[in-house]
Amino acid sequence: MSKLYHVLEFAKLAGVTVRALHHYDRLGLLKPNRTETGYRLYYLRDLERLEQIVALKFLGIPLKQIRHMFERSTSAMSDSLQMQRRVLEEKRRLLDSAIRAIEEAEKSTAPGNRPDSAILKKIIEVIEMQDNMDWSKKYYSEEAQAKMEERKKLWSPENQERWSKEWSDLFRDVEAALGEDPASARAQALAARWKKLVEGFTGGDQQITAGLGKMYQDRPNWPANMQQRMQPFSNKKVWEFIQKAFAAGKTAS
Repeated sequence: MSKLYHVLEFAKLAGVTVRALHHYDRLGLLKPNRTETGYRLYYLRDLERLEQIVALKFLGIPLKQIRHMFERSTSAMSDSLQMQRRVLEEKRRLLDSAIRAIEEAEKSTAPGNRPDSAILKKIIEVIEMQDNMDWSKKYYSEEAQAKMEERKKLWSPENQERWSKEWSDLFRDVEAALGEDPASARAQALAARWKKLVEGFTGGDQQITAGLGKMYQDRPNWPANMQQRMQPFSNKKVWEFIQKAFAAGKTAS
């Protein structure tokens, strides 16, 4: 008969805290046996499951997602691991970009000179992108996250710079047209440009579009630096006007 371990013994054996085991139990990740008086008991086979949890957690996969991986098929775990690999590859790409930007700043800094401000700005932008990578994931389904990881291959620095300019130009043009009838030709042309830019991010995918909508509805809870970056696009009248233009376009069609 396999030996049973009380929670403190098992925690020492596994190299984790008792608190962590309690947490995994509450989440349904690692359910121990119970004595008649309610004390937790673990088999040695539970150690393999715990090692899987710790390894997946180390990779940055949220505990709730790990639970879903265990509840579903082995293919679900494979899909989640592939998605996490893509996330880590993107983090590596961003870190490489930050390192290259810092190297350029180092080269441009000769004695008595200051580094180019554009290079310093690039360093800040890349590091902020690294910091902001994970906060928006909660708004998207696992399927949408996987699709977004594929679409990130299109998000080169050149494309991002071009899209940023197009958004700034469009936002400025909509502000200039706030007095227009939302059903007018001018308003509908602006709505069409808006839709095209959104689809440049979503690829027209409904799951990504749904996650994007949830994210924008939760703007007050965005990280402070993201809210600061979006400050030029904070005019509520612009967003309201575009929604009216979309509605007018649907009515007309």
